[in-house]
Amino acid sequence: MVSKSMVVALPDGLGGRPVAELVQVASRYDSSIHIEADTKRVNAKSIMGMMTLDLNRGETVRVSAEGVDEENALAGIEDFLKGVRIGF
Repeated sequence: MVSKSMVVALPDGLGGRPVAELVQVASRYDSSIHIEADTKRVNAKSIMGMMTLDLNRGETVRVSAEGVDEENALAGIEDFLKGVRIGF
């Protein structure tokens, strides 16, 4: 398992559409991916779970991934949170 603290750099934070896009990014990986903010820990592949985090620009989260492609999963989530568009 790997984990890393990351800052949400998306201009509008993680509202409806960005959450859906993040879930799509997370779903590309076989690894289990979780995002923690404050006291909540949610599955990054769950739209409903991610919506409960209500993350704004500048907030710090901890992302963890476990599985065969965990390093790539962590990098992909980090790129997304930095605002790097991954092609949809």
